Amino acid sequence: MALLRKKLLTGGAVAASAAALTVSMGLAQPAAATDFPNAPVAYFATGQDLTGRQMPVDISNTDCQNLPEPAKSAVDFTAANIQVYFNHDCRTGLPDRPSDLSFGLGSLHWGNFPYPALSYRVVR
Repeated sequence: MALLRKKLLTGGAVAASAAALTVSMGLAQPAAATDFPNAPVAYFATGQDLTGRQMPVDISNTDCQNLPEPAKSAVDFTAANIQVYFNHDCRTGLPDRPSDLSFGLGSLHWGNFPYPALSYRVVR
């Protein structure tokens, strides 16, 4: 009889664990305010969490590009990486302060920036 009881407890524990895992997976939500795209796309956004005005990235152009207005977040769901700069003309550093700081936005990622992004370069 003791052996049967042990099997019932083990089976109950497995069922409870499976139920908890199912509930936690259902609660997981992306942090972005928008749905993630189903096709390759890259853009900068004027607000945090991909909100605000969107500024598309031309992934085929690897030259330095200045943004028309400061960006606080970006998404890169392409095969390329994007190097983000907090100064115009792809100069590294804090805003208006020289250093080697820049932000690497990897392929298939999105992120919020610690400072407004002012320029970028697509890296292949």
